[in-house]
Amino acid sequence: MTGAARDAGRAPTELALATLAFTVCFYAWSLLGPLGPDLQDALHLSDVQTSAMVAVPVLLGSLMRIPLGWLTDRYGGRRVFSALMAFTPLPLIALALFHDSLGVILAFGFLLGFAGASFAVGVPFVNGWYPPERQGFALGIYGMGMGGTVLGGLTAPRIADQWGLSAPFWVAAGLMVAMCAVFVVFARDAPPRQRSGQAPAIFAALSVFRTSRRAWAVTLFYFLAFGGFVAMFLYLPKLLTAEHDLTKADAGARAAGFALLAVIGRPLGGWWSDRVGAARVLLVSFSAVAVLALILAVAYTAMVPLTIACLTMAVALGLGTGAVFKLVPDWFPDRVGSVTGVVGAAGGLGGFFPPLVMGVVKSATGGYALGFALMALVASACLLVLRGVRGGERAPPLQAVTSGP
Repeated sequence: MTGAARDAGRAPTELALATLAFTVCFYAWSLLGPLGPDLQDALHLSDVQTSAMVAVPVLLGSLMRIPLGWLTDRYGGRRVFSALMAFTPLPLIALALFHDSLGVILAFGFLLGFAGASFAVGVPFVNGWYPPERQGFALGIYGMGMGGTVLGGLTAPRIADQWGLSAPFWVAAGLMVAMCAVFVVFARDAPPRQRSGQAPAIFAALSVFRTSRRAWAVTLFYFLAFGGFVAMFLYLPKLLTAEHDLTKADAGARAAGFALLAVIGRPLGGWWSDRVGAARVLLVSFSAVAVLALILAVAYTAMVPLTIACLTMAVALGLGTGAVFKLVPDWFPDRVGSVTGVVGAAGGLGGFFPPLVMGVVKSATGGYALGFALMALVASACLLVLRGVRGGERAPPLQAVTSGP
């Protein structure tokens, strides 16, 4: 068997390992969200304090994608992913042992945020194993690891009810240690392809954002696609319980259904992008989101339109998340990790801010219509930007940005 054949034969194994590692990391990263109500009751926290507790790992996990994406370009995904998974059990064990004060939870939750940066490590790792015509589908499969948040939401409260608040953190730490060991033993970086030299220093690698409109375009696209998914998943339970008097369990199950459709839509978006082009898939995705958000703005108080619009939007957002990361290796083949870090950070922040906006809108207007209208406006802006960059400039060559600190 030739070396090329062996390399091609390893690709599915490496994709499976990366997807499992990403799933476990996102499971750990998301724990404070589903455990928030229990921790709020146990520590007598206010709503603002609880929101801060949940937001801390989300924010750090988003921002740390930038340096970890660059490190992956420079040192390889196997090293960076392994180091990340070796570190993450430490804050999990600390949270299992010490969760009796808000300050302690904020401190260790901050460190737990590193697990959320795993996305920016896996994208360049997986990308290296697949040719351009198959990268969309492969990255879509990898992106299904975001379903770890769904698993966390479904299992963590039940584990806590059965064995106490420490148990979910112990379970996550055990899964992380096991996954780290498997990854270290079996994972391998893809053989290097033709490169223009060593990966540039971090500021040089990110200088593409000074010279390319496309870099900012994919950042905006992921802000809506992934940020919209996270925001809807986080806010749906509150909307359903407040507007339709559903129980927390029922609302949580419906939100999990929303997330499941988005997770399934992600590889479909990548697969479709491989065949018709990512720009066309994004055109469909953003058009659907704009229309569906307007429908929600006028009909969210009726259960049937709300259900149909939300589930359809889940598929549209899933398609969009899969398509965005087909664009990254196409437009920035030598800086996949660095650009992925910034784009992924934007997606994480896109999931953090909309729930706050919805809360402000609800307080100011007594309803959610304006919030959904703003979502439609952002989707429309994405459509305009997409039209502007489809025939726009190509990313500058790597040689043009290798100088710098």
